[in-house]
Amino acid sequence: MFPIVLVLTLLLGQAFARDWGLLQLPFGLKKSPEVEFISLIDQTVTRNSDSVHYSSLAKEDWPIDFDQYRGQYVLRVNVAAKEDLNTLYTAAHELNVSVWEFSVSKRFIDLQVSKESGVEFLQHVTGQWPDMDLQLDLVVRDLPQAVFETYSSPDEDDDFSVQQDLFFKRYRDLKTIYQWFDLLVATYPDLLEVEWIGQTYEGRDIKAVRLTAHKSEPSPEKPLKTLVITSGIHAREWISVSTSCYILYRLLQDYEKGKKKARLYLDSMDFLFLPVMNPDGYEHTWTTDRLWRKNKQQTYNPRCFGIDIDHSFNFHFTKSEDSPCSENYPGEGAFESLESSVWDNYLNETKHDHPIYGYIDLHSYAEEILYPYAYTCSEKPRDEENLIELAYGLSQSIRLTSGKSYAVLSACEDKGSDLLPAMGAGSALDYMYHNKAYWAFVLKLRDTGSHGFLLPPKFIVPVGKEIYSSIKYFSSFVTDK
Repeated sequence: MFPIVLVLTLLLGQAFARDWGLLQLPFGLKKSPEVEFISLIDQTVTRNSDSVHYSSLAKEDWPIDFDQYRGQYVLRVNVAAKEDLNTLYTAAHELNVSVWEFSVSKRFIDLQVSKESGVEFLQHVTGQWPDMDLQLDLVVRDLPQAVFETYSSPDEDDDFSVQQDLFFKRYRDLKTIYQWFDLLVATYPDLLEVEWIGQTYEGRDIKAVRLTAHKSEPSPEKPLKTLVITSGIHAREWISVSTSCYILYRLLQDYEKGKKKARLYLDSMDFLFLPVMNPDGYEHTWTTDRLWRKNKQQTYNPRCFGIDIDHSFNFHFTKSEDSPCSENYPGEGAFESLESSVWDNYLNETKHDHPIYGYIDLHSYAEEILYPYAYTCSEKPRDEENLIELAYGLSQSIRLTSGKSYAVLSACEDKGSDLLPAMGAGSALDYMYHNKAYWAFVLKLRDTGSHGFLLPPKFIVPVGKEIYSSIKYFSSFVTDK
């Protein structure tokens, strides 16, 4: 019997032996996860990028210090069961491992680790849950190079004041985005208006752009349906900022070309764009740390700056046990982040003339569409059936445009709120849905492959196109109501 078991196990693997009740061999036919992780790091892989390597440039020519990311990797751990994914998420939180993404729909968790912290995490997991089946991938092998490739070198043909399509050739810093706003207003003065929302802790302006072709002045008696699109609440999610700008640009272009749908939307609706909701954090990613997430506000710990704006809104705000050094620190009270506070004040001042019918908050990454609530899975949103139906419509419009399949799920599942309640509390999504908007969603943009937050600039337009298709679907839905 034993030779047959040996042959079957060698050919078909330990899982086959377990499933069929055969003897599982004690000798190590499969590497332990921590050994597999080390072997992934040590593999020699040929670079397939057209970009020069950052190390070939003089340090004085670097936009930021790329050496701060040396010895760091992005490890993807795939599991089959949602329960195992929840376990990994909790373990990462306990060990203070940076979680890039936690995807319930695709059953993976992405972790930024060093060799040492990655081994420690895997040893902890296998020690506590030895039967858990972990499949490992190294999503980002050379983190400083991946960061470097999101900063494009200026080209000679980069004058977007002459050819505005060039604006989307690369990611843009805050100053350039605000200059682009002014250029658009000068080009389309009858359609656009830049509105000042407030200022950040470091004194930067928070600017929104209002787009409409509606001729009559809105009033409480004759309000104007409004669709709000925000992005950049987490500073490192550059693709969300560029996508918001792309949607604005395409609506203008399609209206100018006389396209019927764009004419209908702008004649009967109001679009409010807040592309950079976190100006201080966004500027910090351009000058200091590409992977910064929070704002730059002072906290009670003088060594740790920043509040996660997306946990600081006044709807089921929960004070977290995380220290101010944590990427998810929500502050000590609701609306402590200046950005969420001034946004709330602005919306309260304009709500009577511009009732918000739809709200879209753009994030990255994982290719998912999330509907409320984020703070708990036990509380169901009003019109849940309509929300889900609309979410699948958004997803279908994306799929028909680019072939990408955006999963639809409740935000509470994505946040892991039933595991760690503070992780879904105080979100912009829940606050806007409960207090301001009839329908609200988070769109988590590309990708699910080997880039994560560091999506190369060549994807700006493809992502913009697919999300623009979903905004048109949403706009058609709103205009029909």
